[in-house]
Amino acid sequence: MARTPISLAAEEIAYARSLVIFEDAQVLALNKPAGVSSQGGRIKARTLDDLLWAFARSNGKRPELVHRLDRDTSGVILAAKTKPAAAALGKALMARKMAKTYVALVGGGAPEPPEGRIDTPLRREEVGRQTWMRACAPDHPDAETALTRYRTLAAGQGAAELELHPETGRMHQLRVHLASLGRPILGDARYGGALTAGGAAVPRLMLHARALSFPHPEDGRPATVEAPLPEDLLAVAARLRLSPPA
Repeated sequence: MARTPISLAAEEIAYARSLVIFEDAQVLALNKPAGVSSQGGRIKARTLDDLLWAFARSNGKRPELVHRLDRDTSGVILAAKTKPAAAALGKALMARKMAKTYVALVGGGAPEPPEGRIDTPLRREEVGRQTWMRACAPDHPDAETALTRYRTLAAGQGAAELELHPETGRMHQLRVHLASLGRPILGDARYGGALTAGGAAVPRLMLHARALSFPHPEDGRPATVEAPLPEDLLAVAARLRLSPPA
């Protein structure tokens, strides 16, 4: 089914183009800001998917998102500019050939051990109109395999900065896995994260998609796109006075 084109204002087009961190004939990578939904939801506001009309060609074709990020997560998100690229990237995603790197600020100090792998299964739970993910036992009838590698980058008495590598792509996986360790992500009200840190409010979920590596759809060569850490996350980290682990 053909999409109905969306007419964007000049400032919206300029804003969309300001988010570009990589572009070639097949791939478009954007640095998604926190607070912008990847695709349509309950909030009636421009989504990143809407903003892709800023890149529409004269034939009406436009890039298509390959994956999604939660509304309050910032960082790298990939779009395909052609149908063959979309097919190739979709296959790479399904085959787990995309390597994602996230950075998170968590409460509770460094996990123990400071580097490791979380293999706690997750299950979906419907609460009213919202879907939650819950850690569960492997033999639960709704259990889904979920795997996350983590490494402590810096830590203090009540918080830590972690590098995260999800090996599976379950909804809210990083958020629930870290909460299951007693290290919920700062600003994550849904899963128990503190809403204040370092004597001030945490502005949003402190989770950023730092890098994405993937086989380029043109010839399969390894490609990596990175998004710098955003100012709000850097400001919270600075307030927490975190230092590298010994």
